[in-house]
Amino acid sequence: MKQSRRKFSGAFKAQVAIAALKERESLSDLAKRFDVQPMLITMWKKEFLERSSEIFETRAPEQEFQAEKDRLYSKIGQLEMEEKWGQPPF
Repeated sequence: MKQSRRKFSGAFKAQVAIAALKERESLSDLAKRFDVQPMLITMWKKEFLERSSEIFETRAPEQEFQAEKDRLYSKIGQLEMEEKWGQPPF
């Protein structure tokens, strides 16, 4: 019987990579605890370290949400003025 391939979420991979970075347990202990191959942990740890700078290069979702919210409130105000006065203010 063929076994299907397991898929791991990004959150799970990050959790395992962080545990590996802490170096409180050996690689084999982490592999047993998370039920994954040690080579996977090594790959996830390497990718985590390589891509960690991306976190600081992109805006946080909350900041993007706030910027979009401010833009939409501004547009609502503009539309209310156009409706009240009959034409765009500029």
